[in-house]
Amino acid sequence: MAHTRTSSKTNPAERRSGPATEAIEDYVKAIYALSQRGEGAPVGTSALAERLGVAASSVTAMLRRLDDVGLVSYERYRGVRLTPAGEQLALEVVRHHRLIEAFLAETLEMPWDLVHDEAEVLEHYISEDLERRISARLGDPLIDPHGDPIPSPDLSLAADRTVPLSEMPAGRPARFARVSDSDPELLRYLDDLGIHPGLTLVVSGVEPFGGPVRVSAEGAEHLLGAELVEKLRVEPA
Repeated sequence: MAHTRTSSKTNPAERRSGPATEAIEDYVKAIYALSQRGEGAPVGTSALAERLGVAASSVTAMLRRLDDVGLVSYERYRGVRLTPAGEQLALEVVRHHRLIEAFLAETLEMPWDLVHDEAEVLEHYISEDLERRISARLGDPLIDPHGDPIPSPDLSLAADRTVPLSEMPAGRPARFARVSDSDPELLRYLDDLGIHPGLTLVVSGVEPFGGPVRVSAEGAEHLLGAELVEKLRVEPA
């Protein structure tokens, strides 16, 4: 039986849907994530299909359904945007996901490379009461184990002021703020190097012809691939 849950935060007057299914929550969360990458531009169906691992025809059918119930604004060949109600639902799922990651990492001491997959499942099933209890138990955290900001209880989210480490001038220190939780192998590699959010990173040099980047992490020198340096988000000191 498909799980359904009616959001207690989304204003029912802003949408015409009934309870949100797991699939609906996955779609609005994926649209939200892709729209953030595209700085608010409409999300294409091909990108959405690739992210969700489904056929493009399935995406089109679901987007029409989501448009009908007021969670997205969809135009064929022009992409899709979340409506205010859709964005609120997406942020609620994101809040659940990141709180669960924080709980698993801090309370159950689960490695940071394993918490994402668990949270992907559990995010659909926690009640609003359990959400509040988890948040209170953790001291109302602002970030998850990967440095991603956790939406507040009213679903507001601080502006992202981070930049890729690759954009930092050589010699200028920056605080490692966040990294994607979707690549466990990358997280294990950073863990082996002792590189975690909160550390001060400094690009000390770049090898020519697309070679590795020399990065100092509070005294320890590392040679990191250019692709990895692009994925490390930092806040300039």
